[in-house]
Amino acid sequence: MRHVLVREDGDAVVVIGQASHAWLSGQLARAWGGDAVAPVAPREEVCLAAEQHDVGWADADLAPQLDAATGRPAPFTAVARPYHLAVWGSAARRLLSQSRYAALLVSLHGTGLYERLGEQPPEVAGAIAAYLGAERALQARLSAGLDPAEVARNRALLRCWDSFSLALCLPHLPWRLEGVAAAAGEATIVLDGAGEAVTVDPWPFRDDRVELACEGRRLEGRFNDEAVLHATLAEAPWVALRWALTPAG
Repeated sequence: MRHVLVREDGDAVVVIGQASHAWLSGQLARAWGGDAVAPVAPREEVCLAAEQHDVGWADADLAPQLDAATGRPAPFTAVARPYHLAVWGSAARRLLSQSRYAALLVSLHGTGLYERLGEQPPEVAGAIAAYLGAERALQARLSAGLDPAEVARNRALLRCWDSFSLALCLPHLPWRLEGVAAAAGEATIVLDGAGEAVTVDPWPFRDDRVELACEGRRLEGRFNDEAVLHATLAEAPWVALRWALTPAG
């Protein structure tokens, strides 16, 4: 599932919107390159898809759901399935006026999330099937004339950058990125470190050092009223998150 990212910060949390996490994914895409990994091509379209892959959440994350169990914004693991489906059902279409290719990758990313789910309760299984059917029809139209192998490679790269960004934001380190599209076959990339300093092995970037940034808001307290949560979050102080990536060893 996807919704705001909630990162512990002492007695508070840093709330990171999906669009901010996606911005970080776009920075990874633009830095990607070198002999070890598959090329990013068509470059601008793929980088746009990485940066906008959670575009459907841009409005929703301004007013996140309240998690009654914690009194804080609901993290992406606690969002109701119908709500999640409604957001993803509009995501790819938000990019259609910018780039057919980027819209296709965003649609494929969304359906990939649902294709990896196990059996679901009957009350949501029908809604999931309808979503997948509509997206696959859209994908068939958007992919006409494109190289299926190239699209599959870029879909895998988008999934890699998404996981990479989540590992940094939450944080989840050490972290293994499996099945990364490499120059020859697939590779496993390992992230490790603490705070802003993160090592990456093997090194998948063009430059010897990569600096990344995104933003969140530091939210103090706990809430039992969603409207109060939204008003407090809208005035919460901004937090700049920074990372410096270097090769392991």
